Amino acid sequence: VEVRGRYESARRLRSTIGSVFRYAIATARADTDPTSALRGALIRPTVTPRAAITDPKALGGLLRAIESFDGQPATRAALKLMALLFPRPGELRAAEWDEFDFKTSVWTIPEARMKMRRPHRVPLSRQAVCILAELRKISEIGTLLFPSVRSAARPISDNTLNAALRRMGYSKNEATAHGFRATASTLLNECGKWHPDAVERQLAHIENNNVRRAYARAEHWEERARMMQWWADYLEKIENAGRRG
Repeated sequence: VEVRGRYESARRLRSTIGSVFRYAIATARADTDPTSALRGALIRPTVTPRAAITDPKALGGLLRAIESFDGQPATRAALKLMALLFPRPGELRAAEWDEFDFKTSVWTIPEARMKMRRPHRVPLSRQAVCILAELRKISEIGTLLFPSVRSAARPISDNTLNAALRRMGYSKNEATAHGFRATASTLLNECGKWHPDAVERQLAHIENNNVRRAYARAEHWEERARMMQWWADYLEKIENAGRRG
């Protein structure tokens, strides 16, 4: 696996095999864990931050480009929702209609699709609800918000959103679907209006420190709901600013 250049996969594979052998040792099925000799010996993958736009003026330009996108309407809607809600792309791609409560304006992402395997609630701004209402008109058949053009039972692919950004003229070093998360994190923290923990909770990040995590279980729900509406209004403002004159 390492020879093929799949360095992260190789490291995870070593860890998984090690877990199996440690269980085998504990149950008298094996005497040693052969993976221990590889600890620290495998090539570490190079972590490349995903490109993200954090300049408000440039972000406004991206939002206008998305609005003018002439591809699939569902793809345009997905990119708008990525900007407004900043989930991980896989969380949005495979979203199903029954996850949305339009009476309370809440999207509940099931734990199976979350990185940390915990359900996650997302407050929906007025703008997000409007986009979803329009999307419902074109994808109301079936359970998925963004079904593949090849099969209504499968969601759009990983590459669909990034390919749309490339089609709009943004290179992989300028903008990515996942980069909307860094965009929101940066600008929400920089504005100074919101508690950092509310921003982190909305990003569905989990505190690494076990002690702090035990005392940081509050969802900051009311603040997050206000924050998400403020963010939607802010995006609308910077998008419209470039149209003046």
